[in-house]
Amino acid sequence: MPGDGKRSARAFAIVLGVHLAVIGLWQLLVDALHVPKFILPTPLAAIETLLHPNYAWPSNVAVTAAEILGGFALGALVGVALAVIFTWSRLVSLLLLPLFVTLNMIPKVALGPLIIVWFSYGLVPNILIAFSICFFPILLTTARGLSEVEPDLLDLVRSLRGSRWTLFRKIQLPGALPYVFSGMKVGAILAVAGAIVGEFIASERGLGYLMIQVQSSLDTPAMVMAVVLLTLLGVALYGVVLGLERMFVVRDIRLN
Repeated sequence: MPGDGKRSARAFAIVLGVHLAVIGLWQLLVDALHVPKFILPTPLAAIETLLHPNYAWPSNVAVTAAEILGGFALGALVGVALAVIFTWSRLVSLLLLPLFVTLNMIPKVALGPLIIVWFSYGLVPNILIAFSICFFPILLTTARGLSEVEPDLLDLVRSLRGSRWTLFRKIQLPGALPYVFSGMKVGAILAVAGAIVGEFIASERGLGYLMIQVQSSLDTPAMVMAVVLLTLLGVALYGVVLGLERMFVVRDIRLN
């Protein structure tokens, strides 16, 4: 609807304005207080690092983005699939869900070195670390959404001889979509943290690897720029999930 588009544009303009105001205030305060660059650089000093080829920004951003996207996609796929299995089979849920809860309690920083030993260096271990952090919220929220369907509605479909697949496709999945996307939004945030945990532990490329390299020389502008780029990757992934949620959930509500 036109009104929805105008409200979205207005909200985006407000959010962008607040962010730009904070950046401008940051620049003014650092200049006015003469804060040393190695403690806190100005935004302009951080942006200037993008012009230096020594940091290899494009390749490092691409590696971290691949780790985040790979871990998130794997987490969403496995989390939703397991939630469906647990919903369809109470016995499997009773046997395996407590095990996954226990495994999720393992600190991922402690698990990281083992994953590096098992899978060596590269994209795969960092994708797995990101997956291990982000998949559990998706599993829990999806399982809750699939189980919180009105019993009377399920009984009605069963009385009409609807198959399990019909129940899932027509009733359970549409009703669970808000829960699925809620878990995916949390998972998108955690996938970013997981990828960086992997790069901090052991990596040869990526934004986390770059931050470790420049830390020894107190190259704070490059570290700040790496944090900014990492944040932008997380915002982009979150925005994609949010867009998909509005596409599928809102459309489903309007159709009903």
